[in-house]
Amino acid sequence: MHFKSKFWLHFSFINLLIVALLGLLMRYKIGFEFPYLDQKHLQHSHSHFAFSGWISHTIMVLMIGFLDIRLNKNGSHVQNKFFLKKYNSILIANLVSAYGMLVFFIIQGYGLFSIIFSTLSIIVACVFAYFYCKDLQFIPKQDLSKNWFKAALFFNVISSFGTFVLAYMMVTKNIHQEEYLASIYFYLHFQYNGWFFFACMGLLFSFLTIQSSDHPFYNSVFKLFFISCIPAYFLSTLWWDLPLWIYSITVLAAFVQVFTMFRFLLILIKNKREFLHQFPSFLRYLLLFVAFALSLKFVLQLCSTLPVISKLAFGFRPIVIAYLHLVLLAIFSLFLLFYIFATALIAINNRIKIWVIIFSIGVLINEIILAVQGIASFSYTVIPFVNELLFGAAIVLVAGIGMTAYFVLKSEKKHPII
Repeated sequence: MHFKSKFWLHFSFINLLIVALLGLLMRYKIGFEFPYLDQKHLQHSHSHFAFSGWISHTIMVLMIGFLDIRLNKNGSHVQNKFFLKKYNSILIANLVSAYGMLVFFIIQGYGLFSIIFSTLSIIVACVFAYFYCKDLQFIPKQDLSKNWFKAALFFNVISSFGTFVLAYMMVTKNIHQEEYLASIYFYLHFQYNGWFFFACMGLLFSFLTIQSSDHPFYNSVFKLFFISCIPAYFLSTLWWDLPLWIYSITVLAAFVQVFTMFRFLLILIKNKREFLHQFPSFLRYLLLFVAFALSLKFVLQLCSTLPVISKLAFGFRPIVIAYLHLVLLAIFSLFLLFYIFATALIAINNRIKIWVIIFSIGVLINEIILAVQGIASFSYTVIPFVNELLFGAAIVLVAGIGMTAYFVLKSEKKHPII
């Protein structure tokens, strides 16, 4: 018996559509009148469901699929009905917590039931980390994806500390602005720079069949990113009066990440160009766009260590929103879509191809508008019809992923990649 990745990935596409619809609703409320739902509650629902229902769910499915293939290949004794049962149960529990947060954050914001489902989500993450690490011991050490996945699980667990502090402040109504922001950024940092990034890098190493013997730097990539990830948290707290030694380590971490990223990409382009040419051109361009967005992210982080820039960045909300969308949409969402289709976990046809391209165009348009709005905010310049433009970009995103999900669910048989 094999793990049914395709079945669980159907939920991924539905969940991404829900995320896009919530984004569209929030954009509508900003640009037009819609008084029936609280914007802050919608925002909490949108962000929590995007993290748990879309990205975390999809990463877990893909990581389990990786494990299923590797254990089958190695003929491991752990590959049995219990293997499937435990991971299916974990995915069900994660979806229950995700849909619970989706509904109750809209209804009550940070309230009893939304916090219960948030806590359940954290428990599921810890249980998944425990079982997955146990099963990873049966994967050979020479498989470089192994360390990336271990680190991803580690960062996913420790990110929950920020959530617990945040929930405590919300429940007790004892909110201090600096601690409140520090808790939010702690969670966000170790989610997208830890859990999401390291998991996706593990999937990338697996997809490209990268071996340590291919180039000596491949072993160093993991070590450099892992070591720099923890001090890089303080890139999110530069608005604090940090001690000089912490600030110095933070700047060094930002330099290390930029160096590692560009060195890694140069080696990858040289060694894996022919391998990637066997895939459709639109998938190659999708991966290229992700690589560009990821490189831009690390450069922006390094630039933010300059006090003048950090004050501007953290002082203007459009900049923060633009950065978060760059990370969650342009990098992780598009990479996961690339991986799903490039590995033929979901069959692709011309109609799916067209709507994935439209979705990626929507991501690009959305990011350009947010970036222009953010830069204009430095001089307090108002961009004409910016809310209407962002609403239009949200429509493109919903249409793109909506039709993609429709044709993915409609397609029942596996076809070769075109």
